[in-house]
Amino acid sequence: MEFGKEREYSPGPIVLFGSGETSPSGRKIFESVFRRLPEGPLVALLETPAGFELNSSEVIGRVGDFIAHRLRNYRPQVVIIPARKRGTEFSPEHPAIVEPVYSADMIFMGPGSPTYAVRQLKGSLAWGAILARHRLGAALVLASAAVVAISAYALPVYEIYKVGEELHWKQGLNLFSHYGLRLVFVPHWNNNDGGQALDTSRCFMGWARFSRLIELLPPNLTIIGIDEKTGLVIDPRTGECEVVGLGGVTLIHTGQPHEGAFSASELQDVGLEDVALNRQGHVHYFNSSESFSLNQLGPFRVPQASSGLAVDIWQHALEVQHAEHDRADAEVRPPPEVLHMVQQREKARDEKDWPAADRLRAQLERLGWRVKDTQAGSVVERYDPENEG
Repeated sequence: MEFGKEREYSPGPIVLFGSGETSPSGRKIFESVFRRLPEGPLVALLETPAGFELNSSEVIGRVGDFIAHRLRNYRPQVVIIPARKRGTEFSPEHPAIVEPVYSADMIFMGPGSPTYAVRQLKGSLAWGAILARHRLGAALVLASAAVVAISAYALPVYEIYKVGEELHWKQGLNLFSHYGLRLVFVPHWNNNDGGQALDTSRCFMGWARFSRLIELLPPNLTIIGIDEKTGLVIDPRTGECEVVGLGGVTLIHTGQPHEGAFSASELQDVGLEDVALNRQGHVHYFNSSESFSLNQLGPFRVPQASSGLAVDIWQHALEVQHAEHDRADAEVRPPPEVLHMVQQREKARDEKDWPAADRLRAQLERLGWRVKDTQAGSVVERYDPENEG
Protein backbone atom coordinates (compact mmCIF):
# COMPACT_ATOMS: atom_id res chain seq x y z
CA MET A 1 0.00 0.00 0.00
CA GLU A 2 1.24 3.48 -0.85
CA PHE A 3 0.11 5.56 2.07
CA GLY A 4 0.05 8.84 0.18
CA LYS A 5 -2.88 7.76 -1.98
CA GLU A 6 -6.15 8.48 -0.22
CA ARG A 7 -8.19 6.40 -2.65
CA GLU A 8 -6.52 3.25 -1.29
CA TYR A 9 -7.89 3.77 2.20
CA SER A 10 -11.20 2.20 3.06
CA PRO A 11 -13.25 2.53 6.26
CA GLY A 12 -13.89 -0.37 8.59
CA PRO A 13 -17.27 -1.90 9.41
CA ILE A 14 -19.76 -0.11 11.65
CA VAL A 15 -21.68 -2.36 14.02
CA LEU A 16 -24.71 -1.01 15.90
CA PHE A 17 -26.28 -2.94 18.77
CA GLY A 18 -29.97 -2.53 19.61
CA SER A 19 -29.00 -3.92 23.04
CA GLY A 20 -27.38 -7.01 24.54
CA GLU A 21 -23.76 -6.35 23.67
CA THR A 22 -22.64 -8.58 26.58
CA SER A 23 -25.25 -11.30 26.02
CA PRO A 24 -24.69 -14.62 24.20
CA SER A 25 -26.17 -13.10 21.04
CA GLY A 26 -23.86 -10.12 21.50
CA ARG A 27 -20.88 -12.44 21.64
CA LYS A 28 -21.79 -13.84 18.22
CA ILE A 29 -22.05 -10.32 16.82
CA PHE A 30 -18.66 -9.40 18.27
CA GLU A 31 -17.19 -12.57 16.78
CA SER A 32 -18.36 -11.49 13.33
CA VAL A 33 -16.30 -8.33 13.86
CA PHE A 34 -13.22 -10.00 15.32
CA ARG A 35 -13.00 -12.33 12.34
CA ARG A 36 -12.31 -9.25 10.23
CA LEU A 37 -9.58 -7.87 12.50
CA PRO A 38 -5.85 -8.58 12.67
CA GLU A 39 -4.60 -11.25 15.05
CA GLY A 40 -4.45 -10.01 18.64
CA PRO A 41 -6.39 -6.80 17.90
CA LEU A 42 -6.16 -3.66 20.01
CA VAL A 43 -9.65 -2.82 21.29
CA ALA A 44 -10.22 0.74 22.56
CA LEU A 45 -13.24 1.21 24.86
CA LEU A 46 -14.38 4.80 25.45
CA GLU A 47 -15.96 5.79 28.76
CA THR A 48 -17.45 8.98 27.32
CA PRO A 49 -21.21 8.21 27.17
CA ALA A 50 -21.17 7.28 30.88
CA GLY A 51 -18.51 9.83 31.82
CA PHE A 52 -20.91 11.68 34.13
CA GLU A 53 -21.40 8.56 36.26
CA LEU A 54 -19.17 8.14 39.32
CA ASN A 55 -18.59 4.52 38.28
CA SER A 56 -18.05 5.13 34.55
CA SER A 57 -14.89 3.03 34.63
CA GLU A 58 -16.91 0.11 35.97
CA VAL A 59 -19.62 0.59 33.32
CA ILE A 60 -17.15 0.28 30.46
CA GLY A 61 -15.05 -2.20 32.44
CA ARG A 62 -17.86 -4.75 32.29
CA VAL A 63 -17.68 -4.62 28.51
CA GLY A 64 -13.90 -4.91 28.69
CA ASP A 65 -14.15 -7.99 30.91
CA PHE A 66 -16.67 -9.54 28.54
CA ILE A 67 -14.39 -9.02 25.54
CA ALA A 68 -11.25 -10.16 27.36
CA HIS A 69 -12.83 -13.38 28.68
CA ARG A 70 -15.63 -14.35 26.30
CA LEU A 71 -13.63 -13.52 23.20
CA ARG A 72 -10.21 -14.56 24.47
CA ASN A 73 -9.68 -16.92 21.52
CA TYR A 74 -9.05 -13.78 19.44
CA ARG A 75 -6.42 -12.60 21.95
CA PRO A 76 -7.76 -9.03 22.17
CA GLN A 77 -5.69 -6.33 23.86
CA VAL A 78 -8.22 -4.15 25.68
CA VAL A 79 -7.47 -0.54 26.58
CA ILE A 80 -9.88 1.82 28.37
CA ILE A 81 -10.02 5.42 27.11
CA PRO A 82 -11.18 7.53 30.12
CA ALA A 83 -12.32 10.49 27.98
CA ARG A 84 -15.02 11.43 30.50
CA LYS A 85 -15.58 15.18 30.55
CA ARG A 86 -14.26 18.33 28.94
CA GLY A 87 -12.33 20.69 31.17
CA THR A 88 -11.08 17.94 33.47
CA GLU A 89 -7.95 15.80 33.62
CA PHE A 90 -10.01 13.12 31.81
CA SER A 91 -10.99 15.32 28.89
CA PRO A 92 -11.72 14.03 25.37
CA GLU A 93 -9.41 16.87 24.30
CA HIS A 94 -6.40 15.46 26.19
CA PRO A 95 -3.87 14.08 23.65
CA ALA A 96 -2.39 11.49 26.02
CA ILE A 97 -5.82 10.07 26.85
CA VAL A 98 -6.88 9.94 23.20
CA GLU A 99 -3.59 8.56 21.82
CA PRO A 100 -4.46 4.80 22.00
CA VAL A 101 -7.43 5.42 19.69
CA TYR A 102 -5.02 6.03 16.81
CA SER A 103 -3.72 2.46 17.10
CA ALA A 104 -7.03 0.69 17.72
CA ASP A 105 -8.28 -2.08 15.46
CA MET A 106 -11.72 -1.80 17.05
CA ILE A 107 -13.31 1.16 18.85
CA PHE A 108 -16.29 0.67 21.16
CA MET A 109 -18.69 3.04 22.90
CA GLY A 110 -21.86 2.02 24.68
CA PRO A 111 -24.08 2.75 27.68
CA GLY A 112 -24.69 6.17 29.19
CA SER A 113 -26.48 9.32 28.07
CA PRO A 114 -26.73 10.10 24.34
CA THR A 115 -26.90 13.86 24.81
CA TYR A 116 -23.99 13.85 27.27
CA ALA A 117 -21.93 11.86 24.75
CA VAL A 118 -22.72 14.41 22.04
CA ARG A 119 -21.78 17.36 24.26
CA GLN A 120 -18.46 15.82 25.20
CA LEU A 121 -17.48 14.48 21.78
CA LYS A 122 -18.79 16.92 19.18
CA GLY A 123 -15.81 18.70 17.64
CA SER A 124 -13.41 17.06 20.12
CA LEU A 125 -9.98 15.54 19.59
CA ALA A 126 -11.39 12.15 20.63
CA TRP A 127 -14.16 12.23 18.02
CA GLY A 128 -11.73 13.34 15.33
CA ALA A 129 -9.37 10.51 16.23
CA ILE A 130 -12.24 8.02 16.12
CA LEU A 131 -13.28 9.18 12.66
CA ALA A 132 -9.71 9.16 11.36
CA ARG A 133 -8.92 5.68 12.67
CA HIS A 134 -12.20 4.33 11.32
CA ARG A 135 -11.43 5.80 7.88
CA LEU A 136 -8.15 3.88 8.01
CA GLY A 137 -9.96 0.58 8.57
CA ALA A 138 -10.73 0.22 12.29
CA ALA A 139 -14.09 -1.33 13.18
CA LEU A 140 -16.49 1.01 14.97
CA VAL A 141 -18.80 -0.85 17.36
CA LEU A 142 -21.53 1.10 19.16
CA ALA A 143 -24.30 0.17 21.57
CA SER A 144 -27.13 1.83 23.44
CA ALA A 145 -26.48 5.55 24.08
CA ALA A 146 -23.64 5.67 21.56
CA VAL A 147 -25.96 4.42 18.80
CA VAL A 148 -28.37 7.28 19.52
CA ALA A 149 -25.54 9.81 19.76
CA ILE A 150 -24.21 9.22 16.23
CA SER A 151 -27.58 10.13 14.70
CA ALA A 152 -28.22 13.31 12.76
CA TYR A 153 -30.72 14.06 15.54
CA ALA A 154 -30.20 12.37 18.89
CA LEU A 155 -33.14 11.26 20.99
CA PRO A 156 -32.82 12.79 24.52
CA VAL A 157 -33.86 9.63 26.30
CA TYR A 158 -33.06 10.61 29.88
CA GLU A 159 -34.52 14.09 29.50
CA ILE A 160 -37.88 12.84 28.25
CA TYR A 161 -38.24 9.43 29.91
CA LYS A 162 -36.70 10.22 33.30
CA VAL A 163 -37.06 13.99 33.74
CA GLY A 164 -40.29 14.61 31.86
CA GLU A 165 -39.13 17.30 29.44
CA GLU A 166 -41.29 18.15 26.44
CA LEU A 167 -40.76 16.03 23.32
CA HIS A 168 -37.77 17.28 21.36
CA TRP A 169 -34.60 16.22 19.56
CA LYS A 170 -30.98 17.30 19.95
CA GLN A 171 -28.30 17.69 17.31
CA GLY A 172 -26.30 14.45 17.13
CA LEU A 173 -22.76 13.60 16.08
CA ASN A 174 -24.12 12.88 12.59
CA LEU A 175 -21.57 10.19 11.75
CA PHE A 176 -23.20 9.23 8.47
CA SER A 177 -23.32 12.75 7.06
CA HIS A 178 -19.84 11.99 5.70
CA TYR A 179 -21.46 9.19 3.69
CA GLY A 180 -24.21 11.39 2.27
CA LEU A 181 -26.84 9.95 4.63
CA ARG A 182 -29.22 11.60 7.11
CA LEU A 183 -30.01 8.91 9.67
CA VAL A 184 -31.68 8.72 13.07
CA PHE A 185 -30.94 5.56 15.06
CA VAL A 186 -33.26 4.17 17.71
CA PRO A 187 -31.96 1.13 19.67
CA HIS A 188 -34.17 -0.86 22.07
CA TRP A 189 -36.80 -0.65 19.33
CA ASN A 190 -38.96 -3.52 20.60
CA ASN A 191 -38.12 -3.13 24.30
CA ASN A 192 -40.82 -4.52 26.62
CA ASP A 193 -39.36 -3.77 30.06
CA GLY A 194 -42.59 -2.01 30.97
CA GLY A 195 -44.67 -5.13 30.46
CA GLN A 196 -48.41 -4.74 29.88
CA ALA A 197 -48.64 -1.61 32.01
CA LEU A 198 -46.18 0.63 30.14
CA ASP A 199 -45.06 0.73 26.53
CA THR A 200 -41.26 1.06 26.62
CA SER A 201 -40.63 0.29 22.96
CA ARG A 202 -38.85 2.80 20.71
CA CYS A 203 -36.04 3.31 23.22
CA PHE A 204 -38.45 3.72 26.15
CA MET A 205 -40.55 6.36 24.40
CA GLY A 206 -43.49 4.09 23.61
CA TRP A 207 -45.17 4.04 20.23
CA ALA A 208 -47.71 6.87 20.80
CA ARG A 209 -45.04 9.27 22.05
CA PHE A 210 -42.54 8.22 19.39
CA SER A 211 -45.03 8.80 16.58
CA ARG A 212 -45.26 12.41 17.76
CA LEU A 213 -41.49 12.63 17.95
CA ILE A 214 -41.27 11.56 14.30
CA GLU A 215 -43.44 14.52 13.33
CA LEU A 216 -40.89 16.86 14.94
CA LEU A 217 -38.08 15.69 12.67
CA PRO A 218 -37.22 17.47 9.41
CA PRO A 219 -38.07 15.67 6.15
CA ASN A 220 -35.83 13.56 3.94
CA LEU A 221 -34.19 11.37 6.52
CA THR A 222 -34.36 7.71 7.51
CA ILE A 223 -35.21 6.43 10.98
CA ILE A 224 -33.58 3.09 11.81
CA GLY A 225 -35.01 1.05 14.66
CA ILE A 226 -32.84 -1.81 15.95
CA ASP A 227 -34.48 -4.51 18.06
CA GLU A 228 -33.18 -5.79 21.37
CA LYS A 229 -30.26 -8.26 21.19
CA THR A 230 -29.85 -7.43 17.53
CA GLY A 231 -27.01 -5.90 15.57
CA LEU A 232 -26.87 -4.00 12.32
CA VAL A 233 -23.54 -4.58 10.56
CA ILE A 234 -22.78 -1.83 8.05
CA ASP A 235 -19.88 -2.33 5.66
CA PRO A 236 -18.99 0.88 3.78
CA ARG A 237 -16.50 -1.07 1.65
CA THR A 238 -19.16 -3.28 0.07
CA GLY A 239 -22.12 -0.93 0.53
CA GLU A 240 -24.05 -3.68 2.32
CA CYS A 241 -25.90 -3.94 5.63
CA GLU A 242 -26.67 -7.19 7.46
CA VAL A 243 -29.06 -7.83 10.34
CA VAL A 244 -27.67 -10.25 12.94
CA GLY A 245 -28.95 -11.47 16.30
CA LEU A 246 -32.40 -12.30 17.61
CA GLY A 247 -34.57 -9.53 16.18
CA GLY A 248 -34.89 -7.28 13.17
CA VAL A 249 -34.34 -3.77 11.87
CA THR A 250 -37.05 -1.31 10.83
CA LEU A 251 -36.43 1.52 8.34
CA ILE A 252 -38.85 4.43 8.22
CA HIS A 253 -38.22 6.63 5.21
CA THR A 254 -39.60 10.14 5.37
CA GLY A 255 -39.93 12.01 2.09
CA GLN A 256 -37.73 9.52 0.25
CA PRO A 257 -39.80 7.64 -2.33
CA HIS A 258 -38.30 4.52 -3.88
CA GLU A 259 -39.44 1.02 -4.69
CA GLY A 260 -39.58 -1.87 -2.28
CA ALA A 261 -41.78 -0.56 0.53
CA PHE A 262 -43.59 -3.09 2.68
CA SER A 263 -47.32 -2.95 3.22
CA ALA A 264 -48.82 -2.41 6.65
CA SER A 265 -50.00 -6.03 6.77
CA GLU A 266 -46.40 -7.20 6.66
CA LEU A 267 -45.43 -5.18 9.72
CA GLN A 268 -45.87 -6.00 13.35
CA ASP A 269 -46.31 -2.35 14.32
CA VAL A 270 -49.82 -0.94 14.19
CA GLY A 271 -49.85 2.55 12.68
CA LEU A 272 -46.23 2.49 11.53
CA GLU A 273 -47.09 2.67 7.85
CA ASP A 274 -49.54 5.51 8.42
CA VAL A 275 -46.91 7.64 10.12
CA ALA A 276 -44.50 7.09 7.24
CA LEU A 277 -47.16 7.84 4.62
CA ASN A 278 -48.09 11.05 6.40
CA ARG A 279 -44.50 12.15 5.84
CA GLN A 280 -44.54 11.03 2.18
CA GLY A 281 -42.41 8.01 3.02
CA HIS A 282 -42.70 4.30 3.66
CA VAL A 283 -41.35 1.44 5.78
CA HIS A 284 -39.06 -1.55 5.37
CA TYR A 285 -38.53 -4.37 7.84
CA PHE A 286 -35.58 -6.77 7.72
CA ASN A 287 -35.32 -9.95 9.81
CA SER A 288 -32.17 -11.46 11.26
CA SER A 289 -29.77 -12.83 8.60
CA GLU A 290 -31.27 -10.57 5.93
CA SER A 291 -29.12 -8.05 4.07
CA PHE A 292 -29.85 -4.86 2.21
CA SER A 293 -27.95 -2.20 0.30
CA LEU A 294 -26.75 0.97 1.98
CA ASN A 295 -28.54 2.78 -0.81
CA GLN A 296 -31.76 1.78 0.97
CA LEU A 297 -30.79 4.37 3.58
CA GLY A 298 -30.27 7.18 1.09
CA PRO A 299 -27.74 8.35 -1.53
CA PHE A 300 -24.76 6.50 -0.03
CA ARG A 301 -21.22 7.48 -1.02
CA VAL A 302 -17.78 6.74 0.43
CA PRO A 303 -15.97 9.98 1.33
CA GLN A 304 -12.37 10.77 0.59
CA ALA A 305 -10.26 9.52 3.46
CA SER A 306 -9.53 12.89 5.08
CA SER A 307 -12.80 14.61 4.18
CA GLY A 308 -14.20 16.62 7.10
CA LEU A 309 -11.26 15.85 9.38
CA ALA A 310 -8.87 18.34 10.96
CA VAL A 311 -5.54 18.29 9.12
CA ASP A 312 -3.46 17.72 12.26
CA ILE A 313 -5.65 14.80 13.40
CA TRP A 314 -5.53 13.13 9.99
CA GLN A 315 -1.77 13.59 9.69
CA HIS A 316 -1.18 12.10 13.12
CA ALA A 317 -3.45 9.16 12.28
CA LEU A 318 -1.38 8.56 9.14
CA GLU A 319 1.89 8.80 11.05
CA VAL A 320 0.73 6.22 13.59
CA GLN A 321 -0.53 3.95 10.81
CA HIS A 322 2.77 4.23 8.93
CA ALA A 323 4.78 3.50 12.08
CA GLU A 324 2.67 0.41 12.80
CA HIS A 325 3.19 -0.88 9.27
CA ASP A 326 6.92 -0.21 9.53
CA ARG A 327 7.11 -2.16 12.79
CA ALA A 328 5.13 -5.03 11.27
CA ASP A 329 7.38 -5.06 8.20
CA ALA A 330 10.48 -5.02 10.39
CA GLU A 331 9.25 -8.16 12.14
CA VAL A 332 9.12 -10.13 8.88
CA ARG A 333 11.64 -8.31 6.68
CA PRO A 334 15.16 -9.78 7.02
CA PRO A 335 17.80 -7.23 8.08
CA PRO A 336 20.67 -6.46 5.66
CA GLU A 337 23.17 -8.80 7.40
CA VAL A 338 20.75 -11.72 7.02
CA LEU A 339 20.21 -10.96 3.34
CA HIS A 340 23.98 -10.80 2.87
CA MET A 341 24.38 -14.25 4.45
CA VAL A 342 21.65 -15.63 2.16
CA GLN A 343 23.56 -14.28 -0.84
CA GLN A 344 26.78 -15.87 0.45
CA ARG A 345 24.99 -19.19 0.84
CA GLU A 346 23.60 -18.99 -2.70
CA LYS A 347 27.13 -18.35 -3.98
CA ALA A 348 28.42 -21.36 -2.01
CA ARG A 349 25.71 -23.54 -3.50
CA ASP A 350 26.53 -22.31 -7.01
CA GLU A 351 30.16 -23.31 -6.36
CA LYS A 352 28.96 -26.62 -4.85
CA ASP A 353 30.65 -25.77 -1.56
CA TRP A 354 28.07 -27.71 0.44
CA PRO A 355 29.82 -27.55 3.85
CA ALA A 356 29.93 -23.71 3.61
CA ALA A 357 26.27 -23.61 2.54
CA ASP A 358 25.31 -25.80 5.52
CA ARG A 359 27.29 -23.63 7.94
CA LEU A 360 25.55 -20.50 6.66
CA ARG A 361 22.15 -22.21 6.96
CA ALA A 362 22.92 -23.09 10.59
CA GLN A 363 24.07 -19.54 11.33
CA LEU A 364 20.86 -18.11 9.85
CA GLU A 365 18.73 -20.43 11.98
CA ARG A 366 20.59 -19.37 15.11
CA LEU A 367 19.69 -15.77 14.16
CA GLY A 368 16.04 -16.77 13.82
CA TRP A 369 15.80 -17.16 10.02
CA ARG A 370 15.19 -20.22 7.90
CA VAL A 371 16.17 -20.57 4.24
CA LYS A 372 14.01 -22.53 1.82
CA ASP A 373 15.41 -23.47 -1.59
CA THR A 374 12.88 -23.15 -4.41
CA GLN A 375 13.07 -23.22 -8.20
CA ALA A 376 12.84 -19.43 -8.13
CA GLY A 377 15.74 -19.14 -5.67
CA SER A 378 16.23 -18.92 -1.92
CA VAL A 379 13.34 -17.77 0.28
CA VAL A 380 14.01 -16.63 3.85
CA GLU A 381 11.41 -16.59 6.63
CA ARG A 382 11.19 -16.21 10.37
CA TYR A 383 12.23 -19.33 12.33
CA ASP A 384 11.57 -20.19 16.00
CA PRO A 385 13.04 -23.63 16.92
CA GLU A 386 11.08 -23.69 20.20
CA ASN A 387 7.80 -23.69 18.28
CA GLU A 388 8.85 -26.32 15.79
CA GLY A 389 7.37 -29.79 15.72
